[in-house]
Amino acid sequence: MDDTVAVALFRHGMTEANKSHAYLGWTDSPLCPEHRRKLAAAPQGYSRIYASDLGRCMKTAAILFPGHPVKPCPEWREMHFGEWEGRTYEELKGNPDYQKWLENPFSVVLPGGESFSGFTSRVDKGWKNLTDQLLRNEICDAAVITHGGVIRYLLGKYAPEQKEFWEWQVPFGRGYEFRWSREAFRRGERCTSLQEAGLTGNPSG
Repeated sequence: MDDTVAVALFRHGMTEANKSHAYLGWTDSPLCPEHRRKLAAAPQGYSRIYASDLGRCMKTAAILFPGHPVKPCPEWREMHFGEWEGRTYEELKGNPDYQKWLENPFSVVLPGGESFSGFTSRVDKGWKNLTDQLLRNEICDAAVITHGGVIRYLLGKYAPEQKEFWEWQVPFGRGYEFRWSREAFRRGERCTSLQEAGLTGNPSG
C-alpha cells in the first residue's frame, strides 16, 4: 500500500453552540455531554493526527485517537464569522448586511470576520503543509480533525464527484477518507476513492 496515500477528514463533535444553531467559527464552545458520550475511538489508526487548534477539535481528537500525539494547526480552523460569532439566524435575520451575505456568501465579507477567499486560502495553506509533510516523510496516511466548512471546501476540490459546497453533508463526529496514488496526491489531483468515515459509537452508550 506504499504507493497510495489516504487522508481522513473528521468533523468535531457537536458543541453547545452548534446545538442552538449559532454561528461558530473561531469562538469555542464545549462539546455536548450527550454527543461526547457517543464518540468512540476511530476504527483504524493513522500515522499522523492533525487538528484545528480550537478546543472542540482538540478534545474530539483526544477521544477519537486516545494516547496519540495530535499536531494543532490554526490553518484548519473554521471560517471566522466576525461580529456574528455565537449569534443565531433569529438574532440576525433583520440585519441588512446579514441578508446580503445570505444572498452571496462566497463574495460578501463578514463584518469583522473573514472573506470566503481568505478562508479558502488559509485552508489551502494547511493542505499544502500536510501534503509536503506526508510526501517528504513517505507517510501513507493521516487524519485531520477539523470543521464542517473546511471539509465541504476540500470535498469540493478533491472528491471524485463534483458537488456544490452546500450539497455535501458532514455530520458531527463523522467524516470522509480520501485516497490517491502517491503520484496523483503529489500532483494535487482529485482523489480516486472516497468513503465515509464513521466515528460514532453506540448511540445509547
